Amino acid sequence: MALFFDRQWFEEKLAERGLNQRILAAAAGMGEADIVLVFKDQRELSAEEVGIFADLLGVPPAEIADRAGVSTPVPGQGDLTGRLLALEKRVAALEAELARLKGR
Repeated sequence: MALFFDRQWFEEKLAERGLNQRILAAAAGMGEADIVLVFKDQRELSAEEVGIFADLLGVPPAEIADRAGVSTPVPGQGDLTGRLLALEKRVAALEAELARLKGR
């Protein structure tokens, strides 16, 4: 479980980028129930999720880990190809979520 999740900080960062919890969850491959638990400080982020949140919110992974109270290791830079593939996957998830929202 997370040590401390700074919900207000995350909500402010999401608002600055015009994002919401649902989009954040979709990009990280999380279900809606998972993101709710994260924001309630009842589920800790994985290192991969920390990296995804950092990319979307435009902050270093270490800041996400700190603001989320993560005790798992913060992801490193890794190889460029792996990071690009992961980003492409996240973009596809975001595009699918946007298409779903527009279909409402």
